[in-house]
Amino acid sequence: MLLTGKSPNKNLPDEKSQDWHFTPDGNPRGYIKPHQLKELWFHTGTRCNLSCSFCLEGSSPSSKRLDSPTLEEVKPYVDEALGLGVEQFSFTGGEPFVIKDIIKILDYASQHRPCLVLTNGTTPMIKRLDELTRLQDNPHPISLRVSLDHPNAEQHDAGRGDESFATALSGLKLLHEKGFNVSVARHMDKAENTPVVEQAFRDLFELNGLPVNLKQVAFPDFLPPGALPDVPHVSTDCMTRYQTEESRSLFMCAFSKMMVKQNGQMQVYACTLVDDDNEYNLGHDLQASLAKTISMKHHRCYSCFAFGSSCSEL
Repeated sequence: MLLTGKSPNKNLPDEKSQDWHFTPDGNPRGYIKPHQLKELWFHTGTRCNLSCSFCLEGSSPSSKRLDSPTLEEVKPYVDEALGLGVEQFSFTGGEPFVIKDIIKILDYASQHRPCLVLTNGTTPMIKRLDELTRLQDNPHPISLRVSLDHPNAEQHDAGRGDESFATALSGLKLLHEKGFNVSVARHMDKAENTPVVEQAFRDLFELNGLPVNLKQVAFPDFLPPGALPDVPHVSTDCMTRYQTEESRSLFMCAFSKMMVKQNGQMQVYACTLVDDDNEYNLGHDLQASLAKTISMKHHRCYSCFAFGSSCSEL
């Protein structure tokens, strides 16, 4: 389902609609109480070799909205997370492979836990594939999720640029041939026939010598940073009537956090989808962040509530 949103600069909802604790009609807003740290994400900054109009991060080659961390900035949080029982380290952007220290960061992290990297699979990743491959002897595996928005070049390239489909597919095949575990991130279109779309991807995989059962992770349109679409607000009643304690534990903010470098400092954010809202900035202390209740006020929280959207593969 696509969420059609309002411009972040026009027709903004009134202040009460963005209240952390209450929905616009005054009902207590839904929330999540984190229960553990299974997964720690690192945002590699909003620089990317592509400029996709639909990008939830607003990434581009010149973007400076979020900074790129160095190995020395990442290491303390890797170490702290290990003491908190983390099971996996995951990396998103921007495009992680455009940052200088990404191989060093992955080398350090994969000494301790399995890693997942979200990538567009194009030139930056392909250029560093030999360096990445040398990390396969590390104690823990590095998996990669490649963005293939649609199972055909015409639709994919319309959003990402000419030849990007062919390049990403080539990158996906190279990763598979090198022995990496790979998955695919795709778009979830409004009123799509999901079985037909999934079969089209399986046909594409088979045609290109990839496993037909390659994991597909589907996402709705999350809209650019700062967007405020008109979606239903998630109340406490919604979270108890339509969700169970077990299903609430599967929300990313219940078991993961994301480290973001912002204004030159490392910050903890509630999850991978809310770094455009400073109210989800939980401070510098990873352990202390785990005790903070997370409001479901962000419009992307509705995607988690309604569609089970999750960046995690745990």
